[in-house]
Amino acid sequence: MSRLVLFGREGCHLCDEAQEVLDRIGEPYALVDITQDDRLHARMLERIPVIALDDEELYDFFVDEADLRRRLA
Repeated sequence: MSRLVLFGREGCHLCDEAQEVLDRIGEPYALVDITQDDRLHARMLERIPVIALDDEELYDFFVDEADLRRRLA
């Protein structure tokens, strides 16, 4: 799995906003649709988007761009 992962679902405006931040940062990331996995869906539905770095979940609902840039440096 990629070092940076965005867990979300289609039609989620917060997920779209998080994706824009990740695109701006320019680090490759994986986009995981939680609706394709019942366990992820049950665990994350009320928290998306969830952003993970190196398997550690860092942010729910939004991405702290400055903090993420520091972590990636």
